[in-house]
Amino acid sequence: MSGNRTFTMIKPDGVAAGNIGAILHKINEAGFRIVAMKLTKLSEEKAGAFYEVHKARSFYGELVSFMSSGPIVAAILEKENAVADFRELIGATNPAEAKPGTIRALYAKSIGENAVHGSDSDENAAIEAAFHFAGTELF
Repeated sequence: MSGNRTFTMIKPDGVAAGNIGAILHKINEAGFRIVAMKLTKLSEEKAGAFYEVHKARSFYGELVSFMSSGPIVAAILEKENAVADFRELIGATNPAEAKPGTIRALYAKSIGENAVHGSDSDENAAIEAAFHFAGTELF
């Protein structure tokens, strides 16, 4: 059975482009409830820890540098079948392959600057939410 919570980040490119409100509007329109949200900036150390799973990959250093380059919006979202529904809403990692109307089709610039992160499994959603919201009381 799939869970009812997922984790997302509006990445530095989405924040810098002024798309926070538009992206949150799309999320609300799709029936997600925001359980927790914060505007923050990741240090290189924290970005590196978050993306530790990719440490051996060639793009890791560039990813860490990008994710620590400016503010992000981290959020926990709630909806039945949250992970799968959110992955559908954000679209393919490559915005050129994203379905029209998805967040990445509308707001992403490239594979690297793709506006949003979305958890890929219920397990990772819980891990990622705890990483960003440890000790936070959720409603």
